[in-house]
Amino acid sequence: MSATPTTPPPALRPYLTARHELLWDEADAFAAEHVAPRAARMEAAPGRVERKVVDLMAARGWFAVTVPSAFGGLSAGHVAKTILVHRIACVSAAAAAILQATLIPVGALLHFATYEQKGCWLPRVADGSLLLSIAVTEPQAGGHIGGIETVAERAGSEWVITGSKIHIGNSHLAGAHLVVARTAQAGVSTSQALTAFMVEANSPGLAVSDHRPGLGLHGFSAGRLDLDHVRVPEDHVVGEIGRGLSVAQSSSILYGRPNLAAVSLGIHEAIVATTAARLKTRPRYRGTLSDLPVLRDRIGGMEARLRAGRILAYQSVHLLDQCLPCDADLINAKYLGHQWAVQSAQDAMELHGAHALDRDYVLQRLWRDIQHTYPPAGTGEVQRIRLADAAFDEDHIQWSERLAAEAAWARPGPTAA
Repeated sequence: MSATPTTPPPALRPYLTARHELLWDEADAFAAEHVAPRAARMEAAPGRVERKVVDLMAARGWFAVTVPSAFGGLSAGHVAKTILVHRIACVSAAAAAILQATLIPVGALLHFATYEQKGCWLPRVADGSLLLSIAVTEPQAGGHIGGIETVAERAGSEWVITGSKIHIGNSHLAGAHLVVARTAQAGVSTSQALTAFMVEANSPGLAVSDHRPGLGLHGFSAGRLDLDHVRVPEDHVVGEIGRGLSVAQSSSILYGRPNLAAVSLGIHEAIVATTAARLKTRPRYRGTLSDLPVLRDRIGGMEARLRAGRILAYQSVHLLDQCLPCDADLINAKYLGHQWAVQSAQDAMELHGAHALDRDYVLQRLWRDIQHTYPPAGTGEVQRIRLADAAFDEDHIQWSERLAAEAAWARPGPTAA
């Protein structure tokens, strides 16, 4: 399905500036011209990692959309980031996943790196010469950060890292990986036991397993890293020693969850548009399928969920750009955005009948792609537990309030065009 440039829905206008609307148009035009022609090829060759779209997005500086202009970035904020991911995901969730995955470690650098570290890595992200990944998930621990087994031990002025990471977005594209490893002995609280390190992809002892395509997101790589006594300089520690949990959690909440909400939203829009087009053109009983009340009821439910998901996705990042406490809103946008899109995907499959089972039909790709926005940055169970913390007024750490203000100085004012 190809994107046609559209104006933002009126319901989003309270969250968008003139600059945002220009970016919306730019992203739609880019998706139509560069992403849509490649989407079918990406789907047909799942064993191939897409690189051309990466180069094209990098040339526009989109991997540095939230990076301050002092480091070569666009200084555009989180709403702008959501626009880019959302609009590209309408055409290819895999291409959008490449963009969103590198934005997560960029966020970690913005909030935890020293000025010198930012000056070393962020300009390279901005000019497109460096993509990043964040490596937290492990084969045994999964997404349980407290169960991380990868170990980093000090050796003079260096650290030596040994362990494995899996499901690492952009594993085959990244020139550097932000690796979270254990730096304290057993018994030390997780909040003080982990540290984040920037590990160059060409470091001796670092191996990236061959790309294995997943159920969906064909063209996007989410592979395995094995670190065998990888030596990392002291100045590659990101944040203070023992603050790796904070680096991982804040990046997941402020970047991972809203990014995935944007991917889900793009897929959701494509699902509804594809289904509506099918019902309007399929003849039945001297009319079309869209004339039947029972089917209009189903498509109406899909539209309701889409509109609600759209508001959640944009309202939450608008609050983040305003430096207001919104951790629970970001969590909810990811949780319900995925859940609603999955429900609409299932409805769409049923409304299409046997046609939905055609491997070459776009709907099957959309159904497979939406499965990939559930596990990252916390499963639905994790999101509900965090939302329960908010219900009981126990969500004492508000990363949105604590960290967003640190980067706000670099963004243009709300009336910038």
